[in-house]
Amino acid sequence: MKRHLLAFLFLSIFASGCTVYQIDSKDTSDEYFAPKTSVDDVAYVEKVDKPYTEIGTVTVTTERRQTLDDVLPKLKQEAGMLGADAITDVQAAPTDIWKAITTPKASQQILGNAYIRNTYTAKAIAWK
Repeated sequence: MKRHLLAFLFLSIFASGCTVYQIDSKDTSDEYFAPKTSVDDVAYVEKVDKPYTEIGTVTVTTERRQTLDDVLPKLKQEAGMLGADAITDVQAAPTDIWKAITTPKASQQILGNAYIRNTYTAKAIAWK
């Protein structure tokens, strides 16, 4: 029984590590913007059509199987902590280490569909 419990505990911890997000932000403004109380207070805008101030950048690094729809709430939450009204200009790219490994065609053929982490970056903006 203890053996099964130990195996279950190990697998639970190991499996939970597969969906870890690394979330970070950088405040680039000298002005203070009050943090938002909800993710719903931060919009995702593909094309900005009104005046704004860029107040920072937010970054989420996750496993490559995560889609933009999975990552958007995390980006919006971090932007909301900066006081952003919206996020825009979302970019996705493999992390630096995986870029170096997967850039040559030979290593792409060897690694194939190997586990790669993606980094999503967005601008955090506040309306003027």
